[in-house]
Amino acid sequence: MTKKQKVLSHLKSGKTITSMQAIDLFRCTRLAAVIYSLKEEGYDIVSKSIKGTNTNYAKYKLLHTDKDGQYTFLG
Repeated sequence: MTKKQKVLSHLKSGKTITSMQAIDLFRCTRLAAVIYSLKEEGYDIVSKSIKGTNTNYAKYKLLHTDKDGQYTFLG
């Protein structure tokens, strides 16, 4: 399974992911590039900027649509 597939599977399970989690879980050091690629394939992924104590980072989440086409957040 590729790193992109692992990240997508993680997101599809309803979990969010950050760069540090991607490194720890999948040894994926270029999460933003993976997210960009998934978005290009049509996946609806949103990011939220998180301000940490000494750093800022993004948390990514996959959006799903319900039967009426409305977006719902998972995770």
